[in-house]
Amino acid sequence: MRLLVTGGAGFIGSNYVRHVLKRTDADVTTLDALTYAGSKANLTDIDSPRHQFIEGDIRNRELVNDLVDDADIVVNFAAESHVDRSIDGADPFVSTNVGGTCALLDAAADTELERFIQVSTDEVYGEILEEKFTEDDSLSPRNPYAATKAGADHLAQSYYTTHNVPVVITRSSNNFGPRQHPEKLIPKLIQRASEEKSLPIYGDGSNIREWIYVEDNCRAIETVRKDGNIGEVYNIGSGDERTNLEVAHEVLDAVDANADLIEFVEDRPGHDQRYALDNSKLEALGWKPSWTFEEGLQQAVEYYLESETNS
Repeated sequence: MRLLVTGGAGFIGSNYVRHVLKRTDADVTTLDALTYAGSKANLTDIDSPRHQFIEGDIRNRELVNDLVDDADIVVNFAAESHVDRSIDGADPFVSTNVGGTCALLDAAADTELERFIQVSTDEVYGEILEEKFTEDDSLSPRNPYAATKAGADHLAQSYYTTHNVPVVITRSSNNFGPRQHPEKLIPKLIQRASEEKSLPIYGDGSNIREWIYVEDNCRAIETVRKDGNIGEVYNIGSGDERTNLEVAHEVLDAVDANADLIEFVEDRPGHDQRYALDNSKLEALGWKPSWTFEEGLQQAVEYYLESETNS
């Protein structure tokens, strides 16, 4: 089995590459443009003859055509993914998240893949104040990042319908764990708390997110790759919902820092109040989360504090 993992030097992608190499006998080619969100350092400790790294952009159609043609399965993590950056300027998000996905899908339409896994996000649904999103709910993104991911999802589904590309889409809740970019909430809070710097929290900190440890998301993607139905969408969530303020307090406790470090700052535009996913479709395939938030946070804290020590 030959996997092409795009965006594989990023946070979730690099964890997924490790997961696959450790638990299967697949050959893995990682393609990554190494923008701010991806780093080859995320892959330097991988020493396997079954892994090949290629620096390149998913918008490079000649390169993508060759790599997809040589693959059995494509798993597309490649994306611009930071909401604040998308608010400041949406062009890179449109170009990569929509245009890059289109290039991959065009290449897939000209070959015979077993699966094309489009890795997406719960943010495409918009916010939900009560209950949980199911895969049948309509998409209502509320920021440019989420809008481009929703566009990529629609595009992928259209290629399944019109070109028979064997698309399966995963939509996960907020991931956390080792190798996450330091601008994201949990690594930012860990690093700032360990340095006794203020912890900026948007608004009043009441925004609710469902947190999943990255290894559980990797397991879920593998479950969908093996057992999911082509043409369908699968939500990936943990059921563990916390406000941003609660997360900040958990981090402060984990690094033994003072709660006085919390600083409330002006809320960002279009800040969704709550996300929550119905997992029943994925759980029917035999998957369930294996990490608690506390267990995952301890792993994340150890990773980032060790990284600071070694830097």
